[in-house]
Amino acid sequence: MRALISVSDKSGIIEFAKELEALGVEIISTGGTNKTLQENGVKVTGISEITRFPECLDGRVKTLHPAVHGGILARRDKEEHMKQIKDLGIDMIDIVVINLYPFKETIMKPDVTLEDAIENIDIGGPAMLRSAAKNHNDVVVICDPEDYITVIKELKETQKVSYQTKYKLALKVFEHTAAYDAMISDYLRKQGSLAGEENYRETLDITEIDNKIKKQKVELPENLTFTYEKIQDLRYGENPHQKAYYYREIMPAAGSLTRAVQLHGKELSFNNINDTNGAIDTLKEFDEPAVVAVKHANPCGVGVGENIYEAYLKAYKADQISIFGGIIAANRTIDVNTALEISKIFVEIVIAPDFTEEALAILMKKQNIRLMKLENISEKAPAATLDIKKISGGILIQEIDGDIFDEANVMTVTKKKPSAEEMKQLIFAMKVVKHIKSNGIVIAKDGRTLGIGPGQVNRIWAVENSIRQATGDTNGAVLASDAFFPFDDCVTAAAIAGVSAIIQPGGSMNDGDSIKKADDLGIAMVFTGMRHFKH
Repeated sequence: MRALISVSDKSGIIEFAKELEALGVEIISTGGTNKTLQENGVKVTGISEITRFPECLDGRVKTLHPAVHGGILARRDKEEHMKQIKDLGIDMIDIVVINLYPFKETIMKPDVTLEDAIENIDIGGPAMLRSAAKNHNDVVVICDPEDYITVIKELKETQKVSYQTKYKLALKVFEHTAAYDAMISDYLRKQGSLAGEENYRETLDITEIDNKIKKQKVELPENLTFTYEKIQDLRYGENPHQKAYYYREIMPAAGSLTRAVQLHGKELSFNNINDTNGAIDTLKEFDEPAVVAVKHANPCGVGVGENIYEAYLKAYKADQISIFGGIIAANRTIDVNTALEISKIFVEIVIAPDFTEEALAILMKKQNIRLMKLENISEKAPAATLDIKKISGGILIQEIDGDIFDEANVMTVTKKKPSAEEMKQLIFAMKVVKHIKSNGIVIAKDGRTLGIGPGQVNRIWAVENSIRQATGDTNGAVLASDAFFPFDDCVTAAAIAGVSAIIQPGGSMNDGDSIKKADDLGIAMVFTGMRHFKH
């Protein structure tokens, strides 16, 4: 029995090779692995002795040879294969142990260049893994050091590896190489047009490259593959009878939830993660100190202020009922005063860029609260970030809804123009309504939400719900709508509630009716020209 070993990750390989050697397995190896094994007393046959050809091109070519792939791919149950192998003087390879060049680790380095990344694309490794996995009936293939123990155990107990294990290991290989290739294609796609820029391969200004990449729009191929790595198995999904899992991108953008560190509390649930993601998406709209409270994926209270304490009080007062058991996201360090206020109620999660020591000590007294630190929580997502929705038999992909409006298209369509303060509040309300389920309406005043009407099947119900649920005096408040008003009844309802200014995309056949009604009722109305449906 012969084993070919060539690994970048050498954890456990010396012990594994010695176990194989003790079982009478001849070991073939390449380059650095060969050297490591020999230095640790393992008898090794170099790959060049098998191929009768030297490793060349800085190690780019060493295993791409019939003496290697013939020994792996030959079917032992086919007489013709065995005759050809004998005539060619090729010996069988029964165990293939490969893990690939560290492409992921390379591209995660802050100063990586495109040339460095390309040099760490493995060619021979995937070829050998796939060859061995294809012929798994005859060949044991290992790409994960965690499987060394299983293989040695079976060889010691039965002098062979069971078909069930070989099949499982082969499946792992194809999953691994698929993810590896998807990671490479994703990385190269994100470089986009930059690869054509003069001297890009020698560029040292990594920050400049990153900024350019962030501004690039989505360009997707005809055939699309994604790769994610598992963070954990979740206790259950949206409901206890559903299994669930938590995965992350290989290189999540700064400010992504998957970069957060949990400082305290029990394990996150599926709903915790989903709701927290919605909270930080809303939070990213604000540069000033802001707090977003979320319940069941919808903002239930949003506040901005001179400091995070003031912002929290506004978010809390926006809806003191719904915030109970909800998620709180803040874009400034949680200080002691804010922590004292939060500690008065039950919330599932508090996520912020940091916590003072005193604030952390206060909040950690509550056993069930999850405390999460996410540096760069306010970092905007790159323009090419994908919003992916699973449908039956496929997926829908779109760019993220990254803008509020294009200032060039914003216009006051009524006789009355909003004051500077009203315009400030209108923008605040539009930032929030963008993140609630359609049809959505937000009423706001003094830097906090008063009433939120999410997820209604018609717009007047959304308006009426936001008014009905308002937690403060709506006289002089402003109203934001995620899409146009189909009829002027929405304007009438807003006027009855005392709303003084409205912001909406416009674009309805009946815009004229809504404008006239606003003029009749003395309400300022602003059109943005940009809709924000969220389904």
